[in-house]
Parts: sequence; structure tokens; C-alpha cells
Amino acid sequence: MDSSVSPDKPVLHTALRFGVGAGVLSGLWVVALYLTHSDPFGPKKVMAMVLLPLAVLVGQWSQRKYFQPDGPGLKRSIGVGMLITLLTAMVSAASVYGLARAAGPAQLERSRTEMIKIAEGTKALYLRQKGGQEQYKRTIQGLQQIDEQSLATDDFIKKLLVGLLLSVPGGIFFRK
Repeated sequence: MDSSVSPDKPVLHTALRFGVGAGVLSGLWVVALYLTHSDPFGPKKVMAMVLLPLAVLVGQWSQRKYFQPDGPGLKRSIGVGMLITLLTAMVSAASVYGLARAAGPAQLERSRTEMIKIAEGTKALYLRQKGGQEQYKRTIQGLQQIDEQSLATDDFIKKLLVGLLLSVPGGIFFRK
């Protein structure tokens, strides 16, 4: 193998490049929302989720060049997807937490109010379901208790679940 193409640890190298890159871009998106006076913790934050599947799939595809002609194999391919997911989720959650701390309690209160308003708008959907009244009450109570840590945890868990679910089929597809 040509040493200019192959780093010492291609799985780690690929995961760091794509995972940290996607995490930083997700963090920049949240900061851009804040700077443009949009709610950085509201529904528009979800648009940064598009970066994660892109990073996982492109990272798995990109890793194949290090393992020519046979490909990286299933373990390496799924592993790089999982590492990209973990790194993206960690960096993104850290940036959400940092922005929430820097923005202060006034921004958290505005975001909390906006989220409660959205939940109140969907009350009819809750009430149509069995146990919907209790679910609605729990949702409102949960939204009233939002703080920096819960925003970061929510971001981390959502990205982790989406990325892990995508890593396996992507790994199977890009194993050769």
C-alpha cells in the first residue's frame, strides 16, 4: 500500500475527520441561529441533523480507499460509522451546552416559552390518543424544566440514536 494514502489508524483518522467536522458544523448552525435571533434550541435546530447521516455515509465511503482492493470489511465499516456518530454527538452536544450557558437564562426562557407554545398547539393530537392527557401534562412539565444540561443531553441522544441506526446499514453497504 502507498504510505501517502494510508494513515497509521485509518478508522480513527476517518472518524475524527468526519465526526468532529460534522459536530463543529452542527455547533456552528446553532450559533448561527442564535446570531440571527432565531430560537437556537427550537425546531430549526433539527436541520443540523442532516449533517450526521451525511458524515456517517461519506465517512464510511471515504474509508474504503485505505483498504483497497478488498474494502474495510464489516467491522471497520460499522465501527467508523459508530465513531463518527459518537464524535458528532459529543461535539454537537458540547456546543449546545456552551451556547446555552453563554446565551443565559433569558434565552432559555424564550426557548422554553416557544417550545411550550408549540406543544400547546398540538394538544388536540395528544388528546386523540389513549393516555394523551397524561402525556400532554408530562410534556409540558418536561418543557418547563429545560436547562442547559437537558438541551445538551437531548441533542446528544437524538444524534446518537440516528447515527447508530444509520451506521449498520451504511456499514453493510460500504464494507467492500
